[in-house]
Amino acid sequence: MEAPGDTSNRTWLTAGIWLIATVAIGYVLYNGARILAPFAMAVFVWLIMEGFARAIRRPFPDLPGWVANLFAVTVVALSVLTFVSVVSGAISEFQSKSDEYETRINVVIRDIYNMLPQPAPATDPALPGQPAAPATVQPAPQPLTPGDALLTPIEEPLPPPPAPVPAPEDSTPTLSNLVAQYAGSIAPMAAGFVSGLITDMLLILIYVAFLYVSAGAFSRKLDRVFVRPEQRVKSRQLGDQVRRTMEQYLWVQTSLSIIATAFTYVTLVIVGLDNALFWAFVIFVLNYIPTIGSIIATVLPTLFAIVQPESAWPEWMPDNALLCALVVFLGVSVWQFVIGNFIAPRLQGKSLNLSPLMVLLSLAIWGALWGPVGMFLSAPLTVLVMIVLAQIDGARWIAVLMSADGKPGEVSANENGLPADAHRHEPLTDL
Repeated sequence: MEAPGDTSNRTWLTAGIWLIATVAIGYVLYNGARILAPFAMAVFVWLIMEGFARAIRRPFPDLPGWVANLFAVTVVALSVLTFVSVVSGAISEFQSKSDEYETRINVVIRDIYNMLPQPAPATDPALPGQPAAPATVQPAPQPLTPGDALLTPIEEPLPPPPAPVPAPEDSTPTLSNLVAQYAGSIAPMAAGFVSGLITDMLLILIYVAFLYVSAGAFSRKLDRVFVRPEQRVKSRQLGDQVRRTMEQYLWVQTSLSIIATAFTYVTLVIVGLDNALFWAFVIFVLNYIPTIGSIIATVLPTLFAIVQPESAWPEWMPDNALLCALVVFLGVSVWQFVIGNFIAPRLQGKSLNLSPLMVLLSLAIWGALWGPVGMFLSAPLTVLVMIVLAQIDGARWIAVLMSADGKPGEVSANENGLPADAHRHEPLTDL
């Protein structure tokens, strides 16, 4: 029989091991973000293409796997090229109206500058509203000497006329001044962002290609790793559950993003916001970020509406820029509210099974570790962690706290102990 002291020591030892492991994993994830974040995004893209290929083969079971995969890759590639084309078109349109936008931005900067408290110059009490004149020092009178009386007084010349005071310069900053002032820090930052983005995209493409090449033998490798039949069944059960959960989440989020993009695009076209298609694509991407994504998707078009030239708005829109921005804000936020509160709960169901608090915490943690990529993948990565923790006896309580219904990682099984869909288990790919 184990003594109570030994049990307490073992509990503290286990807690210490978990704490050290958590810190070590966080350290590796943070310092390896340049490699791990693109790889996680590549897995995300690969799951989308793999699920799309599987959906194509479902009504056409005789279709070769490589044909379905090629079709899925083509669709994803065309989607990426379409997004790049829309972004380049938006940049070209912005450049063609750069003078109008600069004028409008200068007006906004001036209005903001005038609303700020300005230091008042010192005034001369004798002349209200005039700056105080500089004080002059009069020389002290000198005593006369006997020789001074014999000198003929000489008339002193008249003082020169005062120099004209130049008109005070306008100290209101402009867009050109701000860009010139911060160009030294903005240029390296922009260059680093562009180079990092290109590097990450190349890494993602390479990772996706190697995932397709190596996924065919993954099932066979898994069978060799787990020799015992019960371990092999459990590993396949866990893999199937992770795959189904990820695919369900991705398909639901993609469907919700498409719905939000379609309605928002129509709304922005009606109100007359420039580059409506570009903003619709931006909203499509941001809707993958839980909670904060919809907020950013509402704020960005609103800010752009403030600086849009007045000549670009339709005649029926109000003349005030703030009222136009308010119309854009209401038009975008209404669809975000309707989709987020009425459509999303019906489609998502228990695809995530994460508590709302856990969604916010995961967004903050993964965002701190991997930046925007971590925020983009925070929900599926947290679900993956919850499913894995649910299979560990000593860590199942963590998965229970993370879940929304207290039942993490449960998969229905048949009488043989196999997953419910084990009889139709498909390999990850059939290249």
